[in-house]
Amino acid sequence: MEKKRLMRAAGGAAALLLGLCAAFLSGSARTVQAAGRTVRIVSCLVEGTEVVCEIEADPVPSSDDGMFYLYADEVYEDGPAGEVVGRTDAGGSVTVRFPLEYDTEASNLSRKFLVSVKRGGRMEQVSDEHYITNPEALAPVAAERMDGGIKGILPTLEDVVAGELEELGIQQVIYNLYLDDICSDESVPGAISFDYNGQTWYFNGDKISYYDDMIRTYNAMDVQVTMVLLNRGEGEYSRDLVHPRAFGAECPGYALNVAQPYGTAHLKAIGAFLGRRYCDPEEHGQIDNWILGNEVNARTEWWYTDSDSLDFNSNIYVKAFRIIYNEMKAANASLRIYNSIDQEWNRKSNPGSFLARDYLDRFNYWIRREGNIDWGLSYHPYNSPLTDPYAWNGPARWVGSTLSTPYITMQNLDILIDYMHWPELLNPEGEVRSISLAEVGYTSAFGEENQAASIAYGYLKAASLPDVDAFMLFRMTDHAQEMQSKLDLGLKDVNGNRKQAFEMYKYLGTPDDAAVKARASAVIGMDIDEMIAEKIVWTREG
Repeated sequence: MEKKRLMRAAGGAAALLLGLCAAFLSGSARTVQAAGRTVRIVSCLVEGTEVVCEIEADPVPSSDDGMFYLYADEVYEDGPAGEVVGRTDAGGSVTVRFPLEYDTEASNLSRKFLVSVKRGGRMEQVSDEHYITNPEALAPVAAERMDGGIKGILPTLEDVVAGELEELGIQQVIYNLYLDDICSDESVPGAISFDYNGQTWYFNGDKISYYDDMIRTYNAMDVQVTMVLLNRGEGEYSRDLVHPRAFGAECPGYALNVAQPYGTAHLKAIGAFLGRRYCDPEEHGQIDNWILGNEVNARTEWWYTDSDSLDFNSNIYVKAFRIIYNEMKAANASLRIYNSIDQEWNRKSNPGSFLARDYLDRFNYWIRREGNIDWGLSYHPYNSPLTDPYAWNGPARWVGSTLSTPYITMQNLDILIDYMHWPELLNPEGEVRSISLAEVGYTSAFGEENQAASIAYGYLKAASLPDVDAFMLFRMTDHAQEMQSKLDLGLKDVNGNRKQAFEMYKYLGTPDDAAVKARASAVIGMDIDEMIAEKIVWTREG
């Protein structure tokens, strides 16, 4: 097998810097105030039972009465369409205070705010929208996070019963929660009622009890839980959660409804209910991390709408993200909320998808424009193609060492990490955001030794990067349908027999990992620790 050895040294760093500058100049890191609007909402913060908005204007726009009117819009409203929650004399620097009205029909927690002036007897918007950015100020708890390490997996409860999670030294698990499953109404026996924002909502008692038991089980093992919120569009009591532009297709994931009143109100209640319920390991269980959607840049598969507009799709995703973020963080201040993109950085295999880099940039654009918050990035650094058995030696045409790389896999993950250090992408405190490698797997269809070495390479590479907070293997046991595509991704085969990868993962990250590192190094053809420490990228032709 031909190998091309590339050292990412001073020249590579210089190329990356030039690439970042070029991205900035070309619009990847865009300004965050719409052209022509001279009024800027600097901040909207919760202070006690009030919201305090700081507003600046340069110059102060003319108006009929010399007043600023602050509107609170629902996410599906545009312009001065909502409720006037405050007004003040127009000026270069002014403050508006108004009631938060938390957990009432008039709640402003997840609304967006904008400034308007009266001209010719009509209201005209003169600022961009801005959301509350410190919902955690409301939270009655900040649950102590179970941050014990990055070693994670997608398991089943059978794996727990068999003691295999403890044997593997698993520190994190990831699981899917389908909104279709948990929504209910009062006619369903055992339904759980939840009063929120002046309405009563219902959740499926059997399903919620199942999640309670599962999450508490993991908590009792000191295992951190990450939950992915998915919308399949199948539930009898969750049809209102499907975006009106998302009906009429068959796919596993639909965009959430932030276009209509009832669906938006339902989504707010779901965020509040889940945030409140899963913040105590001794009661219903504790979830530390939530991921909204799965690979949402893959529009026709996981965040479906009938629109191929990046602006449209990213904007409605950001609106849903704002709702989930604010409602959940208002319940538990220590939660982390993540978006989700795939590894198709500059190349898309499906014409209906968006490039991961473009989606990330546009998501960040909307967030910064409307009030920066501490969102996290959930990234899936699979090999390209998915069936490629060598995590350390990908095809040169797909895996590069600069920002123009078609794919970002574990092999060139440093590109993503460096990108997330770019000032435009930092969190409100100026820090690098939490990065969760929430889904990654390697096939054994072309040799168990290659799968085991790939897992060693991936895990050890992730563990070497301080900004990476999770490395989640997908999955514990092979899936028969996936195997038809040569995606034998489990640590065990379909009959439950352990592969070489099981023992490899078991010892990685422990004081007894020297032997498995040596085995992986022999397969790779170089000392694995040296390869990772020196940031060596091997690629091959083909």
